[in-house]
Amino acid sequence: MKFAGIDIGSRSIELAVVDEKGELLETHQTDTGFDPIPRARKLLDEVEYDSIMATGYGRTLFEIAFDGARTVTEIKAHARGVLASFPEAETILDIGGQDSKAIALNAKGRVKKFEMNDRCAAGTGKFLEIMASNLGFSIEEFGRAALETDRNLAISSMCTVFAESEVTSLIARGADRREISRGLHLSVVKRASGMINRVSSQGPIVFSGGVARNPCMVHLLSQSLDREVLVPEDPQMMGALGAALVLEEETPA
Repeated sequence: MKFAGIDIGSRSIELAVVDEKGELLETHQTDTGFDPIPRARKLLDEVEYDSIMATGYGRTLFEIAFDGARTVTEIKAHARGVLASFPEAETILDIGGQDSKAIALNAKGRVKKFEMNDRCAAGTGKFLEIMASNLGFSIEEFGRAALETDRNLAISSMCTVFAESEVTSLIARGADRREISRGLHLSVVKRASGMINRVSSQGPIVFSGGVARNPCMVHLLSQSLDREVLVPEDPQMMGALGAALVLEEETPA
């Protein structure tokens, strides 16, 4: 049998398929767009599967649109996906487009505590995306530029609207865009570090989600917490992979 997991996020949709042994067979990804369900259907047309489990902010919509689909929380899905790559993982940070999550696991790999920021864009991939655009960087250039300087210009507001205004003022005064970039990254890292410290105080951290691809975020996070930060080979796929694995494990043989 083939088990599919689909993670419908605010910025992208990920799909993973595993076999009855939990081995990953294939992965696919697409942008969420304005209407995620047609995007999800198109993605599913590309694969063969026997059953499917959805996670992410769009999982309820998916369950309504697809008969027989099951759902799992993002917390449980990301935890299971991360454990597939890092079986000894005890702390997970997931920063996606719309929210961020800090998760602590017990010795059996089960969630024992978590914190989630889903009230606004502050501290998320969306915040970084907007700030990169304001500075004239692509999201890939943004992280690299922030690593080109050791000096950062402190950003006092984490509210996206106020931070945009602050960045505009700094640019008008001729501030170095790289230093502004580093300051913005550090503001996100401070928020993430606080969440992590409230759920787990020691050991390596597994960083999942699209923002884990940002080299400056990884560097500053490790520096801020004085802890090793591990990044899966495909950090955006952890939710979809976890959903597929949960489905496989919960399906009677």
